[in-house]
Amino acid sequence: GIPFAGPQSCCVKCLGVLPYASLFATILLYAGVALFCGCGHEALSGTVTILQNYFEVVRAPMETLDVLTMIDILKYVIYGVAAAFFVYGILLMVEGFFTTGAIRDLYGDFKITACGRCVSAWFIMLTYIFFLAWLGVTAFTSLPVFMYFNIWTICQNTTVVEGANLCLDLRQFGMVTIGEERKVCTGSEKFFKMCESNELDMTFHLFVCALAGAGAAVIAMVHYLMVLSANWAYVKDACRMQKYEDIKSKEEQELHDIHSTRSKERLNAYT
Repeated sequence: GIPFAGPQSCCVKCLGVLPYASLFATILLYAGVALFCGCGHEALSGTVTILQNYFEVVRAPMETLDVLTMIDILKYVIYGVAAAFFVYGILLMVEGFFTTGAIRDLYGDFKITACGRCVSAWFIMLTYIFFLAWLGVTAFTSLPVFMYFNIWTICQNTTVVEGANLCLDLRQFGMVTIGEERKVCTGSEKFFKMCESNELDMTFHLFVCALAGAGAAVIAMVHYLMVLSANWAYVKDACRMQKYEDIKSKEEQELHDIHSTRSKERLNAYT
């Protein structure tokens, strides 16, 4: 009789066709993007609170591009990054499924098309561009981490800098114009309030987490590049094997036809 294909055999079959490398890279990408977008968004909100409460930065009119407006723009960019890479991760997983199925079903009915090879090459190029983009994002995210680390270090060593007159001037970071004086000095009451507040400590650590998320996304892009390149090589070899099998099958069919024709001729000759 025909053996019954139960749920266990279906699960084993499904686990057999899973692209584990692509799955690992997708999980790492989602974790990194989620960490970067979530922590980055909250860190930007904390930065706005610090600028308004302790540096007395006010929002400029709508037609003027100030630091608070740029922070709002960065928040919208974060929304777009989260949505775009959620979709891109799904697309890479689908490509991994199809490539894995194409390689493992090479001798079956599945045929690797030229369109599939072009899609794999396009994903390699796009992933490399995103890899460079995430490198830039990581470098950009390290800037606020460095700035907040300096401020946090000064706050942690208030007794050491008590006699020195150190000032945190936003003009040094390009956040305000040269004509605006927005600074907080170490001996002022605002400085001690800022150091004792939760916003500074929380914002600093959120930026550190966002930097870690960007680094995880870079690692995920590198992993994707390795997976896609390996899949491309496998597909290329599979296509060559497929052509060889087609030629071999065609030659065997021709030999079979020749033998059939000769057998018929001999039979006709005897009769």
